[in-house]
Amino acid sequence: MSETKTGAPDTTSAAADEDLGAAGSQLSTAPAEDAPNLPALGVTGWVRWFWRQLTSMRVALLLLLLLSLGAIPGSLIPQTGIDETKVAEFRKAHETLAPVYDKLGLFHVYSSVWFSAIYILLFVSLIGCIIPRTWQFVGQLRGRPPGAPKRLTRLPAYTTWRTEAEPEQVREAALALLKKRRFRAHLAGDAVAAEKGYLREVGNLAFHIALIVMLIAFAWGQLFKSEGNKLVVEGDGFSNTLTQYDDFKSGSLFTQDDLDPFSFNLKNFVGSYEPSGPNRGTPRVYKADLTYSVGSSDQEKKTTIEVNEPLEIGDSKVYLVSHGYAPVVTVRDGKGKIVYQDAVPLLPLDGNVTSTGAIKVMDGYRNAKGEREQLGFQAFFLPSYGGAGTAVVSQFPALLNPVLNLEAYHGDLGVDAGIPQSVYQLDKKNLKGFKDAKGAQVRENLKPGETMKLPNGAGSITFEKEIKEWAGFQVARQPGSGWALAGSLAAIFGLAASLFIQRRRVWVRATTGSDGVTVVEMAGLGRSESAKVPEELGDLAGILYEQAPGAPDPDDDPADSAASPDPQVAPAEGADSK
Repeated sequence: MSETKTGAPDTTSAAADEDLGAAGSQLSTAPAEDAPNLPALGVTGWVRWFWRQLTSMRVALLLLLLLSLGAIPGSLIPQTGIDETKVAEFRKAHETLAPVYDKLGLFHVYSSVWFSAIYILLFVSLIGCIIPRTWQFVGQLRGRPPGAPKRLTRLPAYTTWRTEAEPEQVREAALALLKKRRFRAHLAGDAVAAEKGYLREVGNLAFHIALIVMLIAFAWGQLFKSEGNKLVVEGDGFSNTLTQYDDFKSGSLFTQDDLDPFSFNLKNFVGSYEPSGPNRGTPRVYKADLTYSVGSSDQEKKTTIEVNEPLEIGDSKVYLVSHGYAPVVTVRDGKGKIVYQDAVPLLPLDGNVTSTGAIKVMDGYRNAKGEREQLGFQAFFLPSYGGAGTAVVSQFPALLNPVLNLEAYHGDLGVDAGIPQSVYQLDKKNLKGFKDAKGAQVRENLKPGETMKLPNGAGSITFEKEIKEWAGFQVARQPGSGWALAGSLAAIFGLAASLFIQRRRVWVRATTGSDGVTVVEMAGLGRSESAKVPEELGDLAGILYEQAPGAPDPDDDPADSAASPDPQVAPAEGADSK
């Protein structure tokens, strides 16, 4: 009758412990821990100890955590490389805190000494961890699974039975079975040694390599990135040069030669909105029709850019990010001569596209002394005006009842002082408002086609019937983003493999007993305790038992052998079975 045996460990046998340790060695490529109670270390010893600590997994994870924590101030505090204006406003509003942030480098986190140190240490740690483990793993792949320990009963999963089949037949059957189950197996003396689960280490190494790829891609993207914004009115165009941008920021190693050569023209902007319901005013259609050309080619292509559907040219992506209106106005002097005529883009203030801006006329007015003065108009545009008595706000984003509200000023606009100023704001420091007969500020609501006359024969301004639309575009160039995406996906799959795949070894020993009957022993060992090793060993033992059925023990009744059960895996004494 076949039987399942539980081996009793010999706790006094140091040789057996060493034998078991050798059997379970190299189930991981992690370096062995240093032995305790070492003698005093010299300089070389301390350098080696520091290197071992730096290249350990726990230090790499700690550095990765510190890098994540260090990036938080970069997203919460204004950065000099992104928005100098916000940094200046922060300094002005926090006079005590700003010097502390300066000393800590919190206004330029990603180029600070401490962030760079963490970044470099993490990079070195990962490389120092990967290279030796890769070579060790390659050596394991080129080698063979180690031979069976002398005492298989000491392993966590173990089973045995007696059979009348010859030992060679049992070993051959076991070898064929294990290879069929995708084990790397070979004959080693009186046993078959097999191993499986190498993808665990492959996943572990892939995870570390993916982290390095992500770090390189992140650094490359930060150093060579560029991002610019441009407002384009219908009928106008844009060429990808630095002087064409309204604002532009880039990485420290970016040069103008890195810009992709292309240009485009905005032919038409189409926007439609929900007319009623809880989503009233929400855009339904939001797209810009363009013609563009690449390089020096005269061949133009047509395309349409929508939200989250950018135009890709080389390494650059052109996104549609904003929209507004540009009413066409005509300014005449006191003699009726046109001194200004153009579409004036105004910036939205709310979801209903209540817009504001400035109209600046450099030479449009001669005062009572005969001196030339400049004209300025504070403009508010309402696509859907609610009518008299309502607030100066739009009721809907579409052009249902367009009204242009204007305030007129004269004097010095400040544009000749050489100090940069926004084209959308009116500096009233050296301006005087036009007054009506009652001494009130001249202010008027104009509908398309209407004209506001300025006092004292200063001229007029006409709101033409044509209202153009404008679109805001962001041209972004983020090199390394594809590598970063590939690295993140590889890291996810590698981490999953290292967590859910278990590397394990199985041994099958078949020897002739003292009574001439073959004794079969099977044992399994995993890198960590898991129910999968005993379950898998039990499955393998059941299949092998069918090919080498059990034989009765000397003390058993031969009639009982026909009813003997398949062998079951039992944990060895002193070992936990999961």
